[in-house]
Amino acid sequence: MSNLDSFVQSSRPPPKAVATSQELRDRGSIFVGNVYRATSPEEARAAVRHQKLVMHADKPAYEISAWRCMVLKHGKTGLEGPDDFELKVGSDDDGEQWGGNKVLKTMHSEGLIDAVVIVSRWYGGTMLGPARFTHIETCVREVSRTFKRLEEMEECISTLTTLDDLLADLRSELNSISSTSTDTIPFSSPQESSLDTLKSARIAEIKKAIKPDYSAMQKDVDLAKARRLITARENAIKSVKTLLTRKNSAEHIST
Repeated sequence: MSNLDSFVQSSRPPPKAVATSQELRDRGSIFVGNVYRATSPEEARAAVRHQKLVMHADKPAYEISAWRCMVLKHGKTGLEGPDDFELKVGSDDDGEQWGGNKVLKTMHSEGLIDAVVIVSRWYGGTMLGPARFTHIETCVREVSRTFKRLEEMEECISTLTTLDDLLADLRSELNSISSTSTDTIPFSSPQESSLDTLKSARIAEIKKAIKPDYSAMQKDVDLAKARRLITARENAIKSVKTLLTRKNSAEHIST
């Protein structure tokens, strides 16, 4: 079975580049960087093989790569904190002497973790000398910074989603207090279950009504807007919590 066939028939989805750099051309040589997610050296090597044997099978290149992966130490569970983990690093020159180490050092300076960066070089027939390392480092920096921006964007979307749900719950609770303050049905009433059902439905309606769509912001990687929205949600949550405290205190006094 060919390498291509083995990738096609694998049950796992093929590795997908998170970001690709612009092409750098110098005296016939072409340099392009790609970054993939990799939570282990095995995943990193799989991405390198995929790019070399599948993506670039018809146009072989030097696939200069390095990876930095935070992995669980042997015998550890991860429940005892950061000391349960260790950083595994590695690199592969693929024929471009010292190239892998240049990739690894640049990844380190950019603070990139859980990723593998591959710089593909198509040789143009002219020796470039030290300039080739400058091109390699430029490609690594570009994809590393894009990767980190995308990661931060994903974290912002996750935070916003959590804050949206919390805000919806708090508003539902506030609405429930406001509605039950004038409710004459006793707590032990047979209609209590019906009220609970109505409240649950109301919570679902509120959550659905305020569920924002962040897809455009995520696509544009608009981090400034995402940060502003997070601040706005946090302020809204504080305001609703203050109102809830006042409502609860007023009810306690009245009883």
